[in-house]
Amino acid sequence: MDIAPESIKDLFSGGGGTLGERMGLQITEASPERIVGTMPVEGNTQPYGLLHGGASCVLAETLGSVGAVLHGQTVDRPFAVGVDINATHHKGARSGVVTGVATPVHRGRTMATYEVVITDDAGERVCTARITCLLRGA
Repeated sequence: MDIAPESIKDLFSGGGGTLGERMGLQITEASPERIVGTMPVEGNTQPYGLLHGGASCVLAETLGSVGAVLHGQTVDRPFAVGVDINATHHKGARSGVVTGVATPVHRGRTMATYEVVITDDAGERVCTARITCLLRGA
């Protein structure tokens, strides 16, 4: 079963969902092999003015889930549900935009795992995350 083209388009518009939309997340590239998205630091900070770790996880989960959905279509399991996420925060970001790039670690029939590298405007790594999604059929 394929997801209707308008549903796939909905994944990309508004940052992949209501939370992504509120956080200013934009998906700029998407295929099962590589998903890229951006998110502003402003409005997504913790009390010390740094990018909130949870915001990095939202970016990572969104990008990895989109990749899992796109892969899931190829194995007749087009619905992805996140079952695990972990993140290592390497450096704080105080301003600008962060960019996440998700690439597959494993793409199977029932599970997909993506690594997401998040960098700041200078190209320095802010966070490395890994998300695993369960793939479900219709």
